[in-house]
Amino acid sequence: MTPDLLDELLRCKGKKQPVVLATNMVTGEQHLIRPSAMEHVTPALQDAAEQALRSDKPTVVTVDDQDIFLNVFNPPLRLVIVGAVHIAQPLAIMARAANFAVTVVDPRTAFASQDRFPDTHISNDWPDEALNELALDTRTAVVALTHDPKIDDPALDVALKSSCFYIGALGSKKTHASRLERLGDMAHDERTLARIHGPIGLAINAKSPSEIAISIMAEIVSTLRNAPAP
Repeated sequence: MTPDLLDELLRCKGKKQPVVLATNMVTGEQHLIRPSAMEHVTPALQDAAEQALRSDKPTVVTVDDQDIFLNVFNPPLRLVIVGAVHIAQPLAIMARAANFAVTVVDPRTAFASQDRFPDTHISNDWPDEALNELALDTRTAVVALTHDPKIDDPALDVALKSSCFYIGALGSKKTHASRLERLGDMAHDERTLARIHGPIGLAINAKSPSEIAISIMAEIVSTLRNAPAP
């Protein structure tokens, strides 16, 4: 790898930008493929790079009778849990098991504590301040779990303005309809509001906090792996 190419790769990683390093296994030629700038690559290579980013796995593809090795450099996966409620406890454990870095955001220090969330990064800042500080990106999922508009709505407002790949909010259909109305009053249009998964989680008839956490985590992973590359 040339010094210039290495510097460019390190800049992408520093900015938490997903990128693929393509290496021609015949000629040794290398270049970077970014999801936001694929005009310079063939459609076949573009599709292969997008699939590699979704899978988080390096792969070898054949383009114009030449083998191309695609090495994936994705930013870390993150889950931001807004609301240190009962569901958040098993959800944090499941997310870490799936290699997500977890942050629990809740200004209520009695709920958001290391006793209740050991080995978890906790922010007791107000949700909009915390999420802005976290700089949500295309590898970040956000879930709002409190049912309290004073806590959930500011977080969802920031999430909707970001490029995070998943946004979910706990609550019934009636609760979600009211939520959408409030967020609409905050200048979010219907297309933007459609990004919110609500009611949250896959429809598996979950009842207990742990079962609901399973349904949420499953929906997050499904969205990550099946959505177009960022």
